[in-house]
Amino acid sequence: MSRIDARLILIDLDGTLVDSVPDLVWAVDATMDDLGLPRRGEHAVRHWVGNGVERLVKRALTLDLYAEPEAAMYARALPVFMAHYQAANGKYSRLFPGVAQGVRELAASGRHLACVTNKAERFTLPLLETLGVLSDFGLVVSGDTTPHKKPHPEPLLHAARHFDIAPAQSLMIGDSRHDVEAARAAGFKVLCVNYGYNHGDDIRDAAPDAVIDSLVDVKDYLL
Repeated sequence: MSRIDARLILIDLDGTLVDSVPDLVWAVDATMDDLGLPRRGEHAVRHWVGNGVERLVKRALTLDLYAEPEAAMYARALPVFMAHYQAANGKYSRLFPGVAQGVRELAASGRHLACVTNKAERFTLPLLETLGVLSDFGLVVSGDTTPHKKPHPEPLLHAARHFDIAPAQSLMIGDSRHDVEAARAAGFKVLCVNYGYNHGDDIRDAAPDAVIDSLVDVKDYLL
């Protein structure tokens, strides 16, 4: 592929910047304990993450990616999970290899850098701060910043408007097909990491512009 003229770079959080599964496993299993249900464990939770904590709770209750739980059980489970996740947020999560270096190189390159995630702001900002990368981003667009979440293009377009940069000069970096769908709908170029959360599917099947091993590789695709 030809190099990308990107004045704005947006980076997804869970599965791209941060391996947040350990926090989520702790919160899911603690929630199951409180509800008198079996613990779900890391293998299952790692397969379920990527579409927001509300959907994660539904998957933990139904053991299915798309099923809807009984409404009363979900209404009981969600606030329990939120309380446990608030307590665990940032305790066990870690940046993926190459993230700290890659983010700082991009931030120092003169390009605008933003984090765009479906995670709620009350979890997003403390997590980025705890892991030491919040100050590298000129903007954080969380799951409750705009009326729509990814794969809707609005969070990406919100960031582009904030920096007054055209979508054609903007790049999305993510790990899932929803990142690719959002980028295509917004008119962004899109790179995907090969290590993230995509429910076990090969991210190449979503046809991003390129697949990278690490955020330190992004500079090799930029003008």
